[in-house]
Amino acid sequence: MGEKVVAGAFDLSDRQKYRKKLHQCLEALSGLLAERRFDRPRNLMGMEIELNLTGADAMPKMLNGEVLERIASHDFQTELGMFNLEVNIVPHHLSGRVLDQLAEELRTGLGYADRKAGEVDAGIMMIGILPTLGRDDMVRSNLSDVDRYALLNDQMVAARGEDFSLDIEGVERLVATAGSITPEAACTSLQLHLQVTPERFADVWNAAQAVAAVQVALGANSPFLFGREVWRESRPPLFEQATDTRPPELRNQGVRPRTWFGEKWIGSVEELFEENLRYFPPLLPICDEEEPLRVLADGGVPQLKELVLHNGTVYRWNRPVYGIADGVPHLRVENRVLPAGPTVADVIANTALYYGLVRAMAEESRPVWTRMPFSAAAENFETACRHGIDAELLWPRPGRSGGLTRVPVVKLVRDELLPLAAAGLDAWNVEPVDRDHYLGIIEERCKRRTNGASWQADTYHRAREAGMDRGAALAAMTRRYGELMQGGDPVHSWPAGIPAP
Repeated sequence: MGEKVVAGAFDLSDRQKYRKKLHQCLEALSGLLAERRFDRPRNLMGMEIELNLTGADAMPKMLNGEVLERIASHDFQTELGMFNLEVNIVPHHLSGRVLDQLAEELRTGLGYADRKAGEVDAGIMMIGILPTLGRDDMVRSNLSDVDRYALLNDQMVAARGEDFSLDIEGVERLVATAGSITPEAACTSLQLHLQVTPERFADVWNAAQAVAAVQVALGANSPFLFGREVWRESRPPLFEQATDTRPPELRNQGVRPRTWFGEKWIGSVEELFEENLRYFPPLLPICDEEEPLRVLADGGVPQLKELVLHNGTVYRWNRPVYGIADGVPHLRVENRVLPAGPTVADVIANTALYYGLVRAMAEESRPVWTRMPFSAAAENFETACRHGIDAELLWPRPGRSGGLTRVPVVKLVRDELLPLAAAGLDAWNVEPVDRDHYLGIIEERCKRRTNGASWQADTYHRAREAGMDRGAALAAMTRRYGELMQGGDPVHSWPAGIPAP
């Protein structure tokens, strides 16, 4: 496997063998499910945050290799671009003072990483898309120096057969082309994992899909891309277009994009893995020597490496994950909806809302996905990305009358979803002091109609009105964002504008 990753060459027999192995992996997964071999409920959650490296001038710094050498911790890893890092928080039990524990670990880890980055005149920034990134930064030579990224890029470029096209129309319109997948690296995210049993997987995934729009609307933090103001959360359209291996003809035929919200509520986890095989050609046909069906028949636990690898090249906003810990297989829902930042307090508030909502909604007697078509959830997601905290979403009417109504997301959250999230955190046995503090941050965001995206846009426009040109205003806004991020107060309390010198 390692030699082929380095070589980056596949022939037709590789793809045929890989496809066969994928179906064997799926059959083995079905066998594990039928034999009830999966881990018991342990209320485990995990977190990953993608980060940007910037200089004192707020411009991107292509130095992740040097910074990682200085950090020297397995908790920090490379990401796609040389201006990216990722921090991984060890799994925690969802109970007690877990939210404050996560906050403290994040502050400690990010502070240490920032000090180490300072040794090469760089710093850490948590933001969905770095506003000072330029089109000239999005070149293949700025991919991280890791074989798998180069190989993934080459395979996606080959599958597309032409330059990637970006066309996002929001407050302004951005039109660009790219000869590599490097623009995908502009998207830095908060990823939340929840271990679930097979029996609960579908309900948790459906709940996560239903609330994805709410997460984006409240947490939007990516309004600028390559010098243009586009959607309030521009990561989803950028990610979809930057990973789109379909030429126009295949799009016109209705072929699904590799970055995908989905098209239906599910009844089992197998449906998602099966869809990945049915709809998406393999990009990295790297075969392991394991025979998964033989391992299963011998009473062992197969690694299913081909299935895991393929699953990692289909970019669902809520992704199914198969893993093994201490020799026991488990399933996770990986929530990939949220941007990074703005502060640790905001990240943990977003985390509290998500885990509270999916727990409560998955256990409702008439869950929201039985009262709302999937198409409404998909429409909500796009609306939330476009408009952020000002979005109005389709939602089931209260009571038994049925039907949908359109409601401002801030009203929906304050009237209906915050109490639901509080009940979900209670069900996890999270301490009330943590519950109230972090959900209180969400409530204040709704009251003030302020999140990272609205603060960025407001501050940028004030800088333009003060006479700065576009580039200077974006840089000044980003520097001010970095100062306030380091201060740690949640974004709803940030003063807008650039202080006078």
